[in-house]
Amino acid sequence: MKYGIISGNPKRAGLCHAMTEAVFQGARAGGADPEIMTVEKLDRCHVCGDGWGICREKHYCTFGADGFDLARETINAAEQLCFITPVYWGEMAEALKSFFDRLRRCDFGQEGVLGGKQILLVASAGGTGNGLLTCLEQMDRFCRHTGAVIFDYIGINRWNRDYKQCAIYAAAKSMAEGRKAGETVV
Repeated sequence: MKYGIISGNPKRAGLCHAMTEAVFQGARAGGADPEIMTVEKLDRCHVCGDGWGICREKHYCTFGADGFDLARETINAAEQLCFITPVYWGEMAEALKSFFDRLRRCDFGQEGVLGGKQILLVASAGGTGNGLLTCLEQMDRFCRHTGAVIFDYIGINRWNRDYKQCAIYAAAKSMAEGRKAGETVV
């Protein structure tokens, strides 16, 4: 099973990076073939044409050669996904937000690449940690607009890392082992 990890983290160290590794290891322990894709180098949406461009009608981005097309193919090939981001001012990282904007435009009005797929949402906050809920809510809205099925929401900060890192690993592992969102665990 393919398990895609889409990261908005621009850093190569730190809390969010460590949590991305926990998702990777958990998915692998559950029998999946995980792949991490970072989106920080992708272009922002150019909002071409009359505000939609061809993305709405043709379901692809004119500027997809920047790596967007590859990211979309990775998402399409994955059976399950994790979206993980640091929290900036109560929101997801700008790179992930921009990627979501482009993806939503291409998948508008159709059964898109996320339709019916289980998604683990992880937000990693530094500082006060006060923006975790609003960040997860922002990712929740995107998932609901695109037909994704949210498996779980996990917010982590520097003072709950010890037990939330274990929860992230366990959630990815459970998904990879076949647990479905909404199933009662006895």
